[in-house]
Formats: sequence, structure tokens, C-alpha cells
Amino acid sequence: MTLAKLRLDRRGASNRAARLRVAMELVAQLRAAGPRRAWPATGVRFARLASCAAVVCLMSWSSVPAVAQSVAPDEQGARTAWGDPDLMGVWDFRSLTPLQRPAAFEGKAVLSAEEAAAYERERVALLDKDRRTDDGLSTRADVANAYNEFWWDYGKELTEDHRTSLIVDPPDGRIPDLTDAARERRQVRGEARRRDAWGPEDRSVAERCILGFNAGPPVNPSAYNNNVQIFQAPGYVVVLNEMVHDARIIPLDGRAHLPDHMRQWRGDSRGHWDGDTLVVETTNFTSQTSVSGSGRQLRLVERFTRIRDDRVRYEYTVDDAESFASPWTVVIPLKQSDQPLFEYACHEGNYGMLNLMESARAVDARGAEGS
Repeated sequence: MTLAKLRLDRRGASNRAARLRVAMELVAQLRAAGPRRAWPATGVRFARLASCAAVVCLMSWSSVPAVAQSVAPDEQGARTAWGDPDLMGVWDFRSLTPLQRPAAFEGKAVLSAEEAAAYERERVALLDKDRRTDDGLSTRADVANAYNEFWWDYGKELTEDHRTSLIVDPPDGRIPDLTDAARERRQVRGEARRRDAWGPEDRSVAERCILGFNAGPPVNPSAYNNNVQIFQAPGYVVVLNEMVHDARIIPLDGRAHLPDHMRQWRGDSRGHWDGDTLVVETTNFTSQTSVSGSGRQLRLVERFTRIRDDRVRYEYTVDDAESFASPWTVVIPLKQSDQPLFEYACHEGNYGMLNLMESARAVDARGAEGS
């Protein structure tokens, strides 16, 4: 069936929110029921159907003109048809501003216009993947770049306020020190990376295309696919990252988080409105998250505020006392984009991981023959 056939008739736009809400509710109820192995066969099939229904509704929703989804902005800003602040759209979060403040800018939170322009020129030149050995690049670095410049999309500019770090708290713009427990976890994982992989679990979740990069949560600028799409329906918000293309379905009805023993790759998100700001609290992570150094006790709080028609202020706070000496906060501008998302064809179990495992076993076999 073609995508065009999956899209719903635009004349039925007024019913889309209801259909999406029902589909999401069905998925949420089945997830809350426990692990899939505890569901009867009909329950598993029903979950799949409900998930498909939610996806179809989302695709149809994205094809509807904005006039069918929101009302005209007033002094409070744009509103959805049911009265919530309107965050819908595709948002671009590319930025040359580093997550942490470089040592060269120690004690300097903001650059002047001249300093910002100089930094941007130097950084763009350094990141240029079209440089070759003739330009002074080593052969190893040239091969490691993998793609030419066309495929990379770091962005060309700092944030509009010329900050030297995306981290705004602590004031030094640096991630707080790791605890002893977090350092020990990092050491164990590092040792596994330095040997041939015994199984996929020995490789990072980023290499396995499950988490990492800029897939979130939280959202952080990276090398490419720096786009996120936000959908809204009464009682729900959906955050779809272009990288690794997973969608978070976030209920807004005040329900409790999942039981502590139920852990998910992207945690368990719950949202509410604080005035015009969407606040999303995510807990129930596994021991491997998108926040380097964090662990199972990570509590992530994200805040989305539409500060003008083409901008959303995105802020998140990492709170994980088991891993960091103190909480830390990041602010990233999201810029409205007129481009659609594209599926990023990297997923768990892809042929790259199969090739890696087969190569590792071939190396093991040669070693055994020589012993």
C-alpha cells in the first residue's frame, strides 16, 4: 500500500485527534500491562494493530495544513484547536555551539560578534569533510571521515546569543564531575570496547543504532539528522527524532510512571503544561542512556517553550546523583523548518552489526588455528 493511500481524507481532519488519542491510549494500556511475553497472542496482535493505527494517524496528521491543526495566534501565542500551546512542526537544532565550554573560553560565557564570526570560520573549516591529504589531512583521518561534506550537517553558526556552551548551568559551562560509581561503569564499558566483541551487547548502543548520536532523549546537536518533529493531540504529545527515527508518545493526563522494575531504552516520559511551557519528565531508563556517564537513576526534565513563531526554546536538566556531582542544564534553540523528516536507515540488528560479529568470529577462528 502506498503512503498516499495510507493518508486519511483531509475532509476527516476533525476526527484525526480522536483517532490518534484512542490509538495512543491502546498502546499505552498494553505497555502498562507488562512484558509482551505475558500477553496472550491476541494481545500481541492487537498491540501491533494499535501501533500501526497510531502511525497511520500521525502520517495523516502531518499531511494536514497548519490551519486545520491550530488556531490563529493571540497575545498568548498560537494555540491548538483544543486550546493547548502549539508546538507542532519540524524543528531544526543544528548548532556549532559545543555542549561544553572549550578550555580556550574558560570564564567567558558569551562571545562578541567579531569573536563569534572568527570561531565560526575556524570551526567550519576544521569540520570540512572535503579536505584531503593534499590539504594536510592524514590518510587515517581521511578514511575515518567516511562521507564527503555533502552528507554532514553540523550547522554553520553559533546560537544567536553567541554562547560558548549549550550548558548554562553550572556557570562554568562544563558537565559536573562523575561519581566513583559512574567512573567504574565507564571503565568496564571501555574494556569491553577494546577487545573483539563477544556479542552485540559489547558494543555501544550508538553503534547498535538504538540510542546515542542525537536520537535523544535528550536532544543534542550532532553531525547530521538534527531535526525533530512534534505532533500534538488532546492529552498527548509525540516527539519524533529524525535520527534513529523513534517516536516518544508522551501522555499529559497525570498518570504515574511505570513501576520501577520496568525499564525502557528511552525511559518513561510523562508531560504536563506549566503555563505555555511543556514540561516532560522521563525516568525508568536502563543502565545505558543517551546521556554519557549517566545510569539507571537518571531523571531527565525537558522544557519546550515556543518563544516566537519560528523558535522553540528547548531546555533540559540532567539529575542523576548516582552519576554526577550535581545536576546540569542545557538550553538549545529549535528553529522552524519547512523540510520534512527523512527516515534514517540505521536500526538494531542491521547488517553492519552482523558483519562486525562475523569478522570477530573469523579473527577468533584464526587465533584458535594458530594456537
